[in-house]
Amino acid sequence: MELAGRVVLVTGAGRRVGRALAETLGGRGMRVAVHYNGSRAGADDTCRAIAASGGEAAPFQANLTDADAPGRLVDDVVRHFGGLDVLVNSAAVMERTPFGEVTAAQWDAMFALNLRAPFFVAQAAACVMAERGGVIVNIADLAAFETWPAYVPHGITKSGVVHMTRSLARVLGPSIRVNAIAPGAVLLPDDWDAAAAARLESTTPLRRTGSPADVAGALLYLLGADYVTGETIIVDGGRHVRT
Repeated sequence: MELAGRVVLVTGAGRRVGRALAETLGGRGMRVAVHYNGSRAGADDTCRAIAASGGEAAPFQANLTDADAPGRLVDDVVRHFGGLDVLVNSAAVMERTPFGEVTAAQWDAMFALNLRAPFFVAQAAACVMAERGGVIVNIADLAAFETWPAYVPHGITKSGVVHMTRSLARVLGPSIRVNAIAPGAVLLPDDWDAAAAARLESTTPLRRTGSPADVAGALLYLLGADYVTGETIIVDGGRHVRT
């Protein structure tokens, strides 16, 4: 896919990995819909960075845990930009929820944002993309392939994202390709100290943590790989191959 001039919606683009993905695509000449929920300042920063690189961007607020928000968000983007060619489902929450302490409210909130929202954003986007085609890339997580005792609900939602990716690739082909990226440690939690980071690096085959740029590289590959659909690329420095 030729990226310049195409319209892309990146959810959760006001912070962390989502912001890096939006800025990368804006730097490639895409017209970027920068979605955010509570991080308006971050979304504005993303838009300014894209404009500074010569790109075009606009912020769009939506609480994607609201049932009607995904459809409204896509409608707003199409109304503003005149179409939609690429969707990057990046908005998510990762909350520490040790087994035995998980509440129903935590479960419902996590599933609403991490799994239900990307499905319905994709469903709305696919209706717009149906005529001339498009690409959907879902951001999963290494937790989809490993068992993390303190993050069981999170891992289940991300496993669902991987399955959703495979299912939508079959349903939406041949005009729409659907793939996913499962990042590992590309951005450490804010509350991690140097010792925790060092332990992570020592148990990673490449002996280092990654960066959002590593995820952006995988995204650019998937946007250009016209014969790839239904796949999840793991970007984790090899952690998933540990014995």
